[in-house]
Amino acid sequence: MTREPLHPREYEPQPLGTGEILLPAALADLTERLARHIHDVWARRRLEEGWSWGPERDEAARTHPGLVAYEELSEAEKEYDRQTALESLRAIVALGYRIVPPPAGDGV
Repeated sequence: MTREPLHPREYEPQPLGTGEILLPAALADLTERLARHIHDVWARRRLEEGWSWGPERDEAARTHPGLVAYEELSEAEKEYDRQTALESLRAIVALGYRIVPPPAGDGV
């Protein structure tokens, strides 16, 4: 049975309650690695869909200024990806999972 989608004005996002989840400082490196991964996954998908780099986002021409290496993003764009990574980590903890680093020397 297919449901009719909610009208955009009726949709209320209800993310998990993660506001009180404190992540250990040791996850800073993981957060940055996830932020880079999030950007790379997004960029790969855009490129597969026929998008390319352009100085401005243009839906018709399929160009986007964010189609660059993570290191070349502005700090604001990196921060957006970091926040996505942090919220994902907080959601994992809120759902009852534990994030355990690999043993030293595993070079992941």
